[in-house]
Amino acid sequence: MSLIESRLETPVGALFLVENDQALVALGFLNHREPLIGRVRRRFGAAPAEGRTRSADRVAAYLDGDLCALAELQVDPGGTPFQQRVWAALRRIPVGTTASYGEIARTLGAPAAVRAVGAANGQNPISLVIPCHRVIRSDGALCGYAGGVERKRWLLRHEGIAIASS
Repeated sequence: MSLIESRLETPVGALFLVENDQALVALGFLNHREPLIGRVRRRFGAAPAEGRTRSADRVAAYLDGDLCALAELQVDPGGTPFQQRVWAALRRIPVGTTASYGEIARTLGAPAAVRAVGAANGQNPISLVIPCHRVIRSDGALCGYAGGVERKRWLLRHEGIAIASS
């Protein structure tokens, strides 16, 4: 199985993408590359080669305003069964909307698992496509985002969600 990594300059900063032969396996901000590439290496036993990923054009289209451009991308995030359930739930949050950690826990049939949902959200290896930026606190406040709260705010506004500056 080959792994290809490409980079993409965007309005919210440089991104890197890693694909295998079937799907996108990692997408993150370049300034957080090393931990995520370490996870890719451990998972696949190899480092990606530089090249052009198929997904880069779809990510660029999303950031240029085609908000549905990421919907059909195939992803393979790995993870535990619980993480996979959380990440699948994140992909079901429609563009232009948000959900709280508690709402996601309830949709998974585990209403007490709010912190576990938050932990899984924080381990998401495929930013933007698995839209962890759409998860907010139950009081509507923005909270942690690996790319930084300002990037999260930009992404939500990009999707048409009015977020107050704090």
